[in-house]
Amino acid sequence: GLVGWCNYRTELFDEPTITRLLQHWRVLLQAAVEDPAQPLTELPLLTEAEREQVLVQWNETNAEYPRETCIHELFEQQVQQTPSATAVHFDGAQLSYRKLNARANQLAHYLRERGVRAGEPVGLCVERSLEMVIGILGVLKAGGGYVPIDPDYPRERVAQMLSDSRLNLLLTQQHLAEQLPKHDAQVVRLDSDWQEIAQHPLTNPPTVTTTENLAYMIYTSGSTGQPKGVTNTHRGICNRLFWMQDAYRLTPDDRVLQKTPFSFDVSVWEFFWPLLTGARLVMAEPGGHQNPTYLRQIIEQEQITVLHFVPAMLQVFLDEPDLQRCTSLRLVICSGEALSFDLQQKFFAHCGAALHNLYGPTEAAVDVTYWACDPDSNRKVVPIGKPIANTQIYLLDQNYEPVPIGVVGELHIGGVNLARGYHEKPGLTAEKFVPDPFSREPGARLYKTGDLSRYLPDGAIEFLGRIDHQVKLRGFRIELGEIETVLRQHASVNEALVVMQNIRDREQRLVAYVQLQAGAQGTASELRTYLKERLPEYMVPPVIVELEQWPLMPNGKVNRKALPAPEQTGEAIAEYVAPRTPEEELLAGIWAEVLEVERLSVHDDFFARGGHSLLATQVIARMREVFHVDVPLRSMFENPSVAQLSAALKKGLFNHARDIHPIARASRNDALPLSFAQERLWFWEQLQPGTPTYNLTSAFRIDGDLDVSILEQSLNEIIRRHEILRTSYAAVEGQPVQIVAPHSFVPLTVTDLSDLPASERDFEVRRLAGEQALRPFDLTKAPLLRVSLLRLNAQEHVAVVSMHHIVSDAWSLGVLVEEIAVLYQEFLNGNTSPLPELPVQYADFAKWQREWVKGDVLTEQLAYWKEQLRDAPLLQLRTDRPRPQVYSSKGSIVPLNIPSELLRELKALSRKNNVTLFMTLLAAFNVLLHRHTGQDDIVVGTDIANRTRVETEKLIGFFVNMLVLRTSLKDDPTF
Repeated sequence: GLVGWCNYRTELFDEPTITRLLQHWRVLLQAAVEDPAQPLTELPLLTEAEREQVLVQWNETNAEYPRETCIHELFEQQVQQTPSATAVHFDGAQLSYRKLNARANQLAHYLRERGVRAGEPVGLCVERSLEMVIGILGVLKAGGGYVPIDPDYPRERVAQMLSDSRLNLLLTQQHLAEQLPKHDAQVVRLDSDWQEIAQHPLTNPPTVTTTENLAYMIYTSGSTGQPKGVTNTHRGICNRLFWMQDAYRLTPDDRVLQKTPFSFDVSVWEFFWPLLTGARLVMAEPGGHQNPTYLRQIIEQEQITVLHFVPAMLQVFLDEPDLQRCTSLRLVICSGEALSFDLQQKFFAHCGAALHNLYGPTEAAVDVTYWACDPDSNRKVVPIGKPIANTQIYLLDQNYEPVPIGVVGELHIGGVNLARGYHEKPGLTAEKFVPDPFSREPGARLYKTGDLSRYLPDGAIEFLGRIDHQVKLRGFRIELGEIETVLRQHASVNEALVVMQNIRDREQRLVAYVQLQAGAQGTASELRTYLKERLPEYMVPPVIVELEQWPLMPNGKVNRKALPAPEQTGEAIAEYVAPRTPEEELLAGIWAEVLEVERLSVHDDFFARGGHSLLATQVIARMREVFHVDVPLRSMFENPSVAQLSAALKKGLFNHARDIHPIARASRNDALPLSFAQERLWFWEQLQPGTPTYNLTSAFRIDGDLDVSILEQSLNEIIRRHEILRTSYAAVEGQPVQIVAPHSFVPLTVTDLSDLPASERDFEVRRLAGEQALRPFDLTKAPLLRVSLLRLNAQEHVAVVSMHHIVSDAWSLGVLVEEIAVLYQEFLNGNTSPLPELPVQYADFAKWQREWVKGDVLTEQLAYWKEQLRDAPLLQLRTDRPRPQVYSSKGSIVPLNIPSELLRELKALSRKNNVTLFMTLLAAFNVLLHRHTGQDDIVVGTDIANRTRVETEKLIGFFVNMLVLRTSLKDDPTF
């Protein structure tokens, strides 16, 4: 067994080591045979030379760094060197080194007046902004240490942090101050209070801190259910930054992207490394760190040269199209969780920058090991590397003895980077920060990380996982015990366990198992809501499973490995409701693809079905492609179902995608042309005046109390909002133009059918609706809209809506109905319209379309379609008959029901071939036509919504178009 294992691990063990292991084994076996009752003698696995190697040689990291200089003093030195250079840039605004220093100085003087003392923690609860950088520097210059508090955290967690840190002073912004939970700290608003702060001196205040004082305190997950504050000093972070500059060399030409939430320690080097070296600090917009499209855009726009990724986010970013535009990137740093070999290779296949893998816990001033990734290396693992300057790394067994190469041990950290400990938790500090047995320096300590690692033959370290129940998920360090403790505090929960589950290749999620109190009623969705109010999003398990009994081991402990695995698809928390609108259908398709589920209800919670923030970014990327909108990540959490997100989409809450040129507002003093689609119908109307062929008529049943005057008010507000409903059409010098009336009122005619017998009402409704559908419109007279209301009884009405196709299409009808529903409710409650004004109207689209399709574009478009449709044949159906001379609109609709099992198989086939269900059905239809006609060149037309511009999605108007799809079956006439 041992020989085989050693042979298997030949890449880790040389022959002398294997021989020594065998000798040790032989001695132990002999002793056991001679006297089984005698305790076995401990035999050292390391020779003195090997012990010297792992303890001393691989930890010779002494290097010079400013031992007596604080971070803000180093920044002030840089200000002297490059006062006019841009120090920080955010959302189009920027500050030079001189101005940034001056504002930080004013804040520092102000804070000292408010009583800030050396080493005192000062809270900072702000969104990513210029105020964030000014606040951090101002606190340090005043002598304090900043305590970042993420405004996106739940109120209860923020309250815990405020209470535990015992802050006397809290810096925030006006719009956030009102949202904070109750606390005792004095509040300083960095925006609305700035006029008072600006009265203070611009000069550097005298330094009152030493390098042993607090620089920052960052809260991490705690197994007791309470977050714990880690206190780090100026000395540790200064050493870390000087090592980083020595290793990677920033210059004034570099631009570093600050995108990590400032409640995580990676942000510390993102802030200070550029500001201490004369480079430019570029601040990402709030929430931008989770949007791969935004990151690609800001890298390109701001010419970012250096940035950081958690591996899970790097995976998503590398799937972003057009990465070749990010030519400015020279260095990407990964940390936060294990970097896989496959992801390393994917990075080098998509990006020409250098990639470095770093490792370090919050308890040790950001990072303590580093590794330069090599695309040509034969290694199949990506090490976390070797210790940085003035840092020692020891892999020890449970007796604090060093382990040999290849043997797993717990990673311990020593050196100047260590934090002071946990804020006001001396017992926990003593447990995790232990005396350093290998140092001669008085008071030297080691931090027990709980991370399992091993040495590779060259001294590089490979990370292998955790000893305890602490996990890393998408770069966040999570104590599973904290989630379990919070769950147990719920009135319905008797016991709880939380585990990490692998659900996809390189993807993980949290799963909670709960036992409820006897007779208690509680659902997974209720428990998730409870957790969301107390924990950050990344700590809320998307799946919660109720168990009546725990699986136990013989010793009575819970057998975590035997916990039943929930379905990979997560939980459906609502009865199935199919998509009801085009937006919902598109969104449901996107979600199903990202979540890898067969189907989901429009009311299912994205995160309950297994989604998380990184999968949400994939949804956002697909929405950008389909809907041409930029969706903030927080909107996914605010609108976690298809129905909610679709509603937000329809309300126009999202901006159009940045790289799409907007439609401009056209002058109403000029002649307004028709769109190409409108011109077709106008031309047809000249040939056959008064035809009802292009009337669009729909009927809607309305149940319940109805205020007719409010409904009429809602209808006419929509006519005011949408110019197209006030538009008529006339010929000027032979060319059709749009004429927009400034005002138009459509009366709501009411026909009372309540006196008719119930058996006759449906017939009369159909007759009246049919009459209205057949009444022609005069295109020269606006509005081209009629609405009549048929009263069946006090609680039942039917609204019949007719519009000419030149002003509307099926999508428009959805816009009309949705806006009426919103307006009716608001007007009924005495409110004004909540709908935002439309930035452009249909006439603006028509003019934009005319201006775009002309000249070379028109020539190219026509040439393309002429080539595509060259020699296109007519379809020769065997059942065809001669067309009548007189035009007729007679026809019929023949429904076809597809069995559910066949539908599932069709969807599976579509996914397998990476196509949509429509494409699969079209292929089958083409083959059918080929078999039926014998023709091998099939041309099919299909209607498309044609709203390819985000500006058109909320407009009523005629956008629909016919797309020609031509398929050749000459070479392979099969499906």
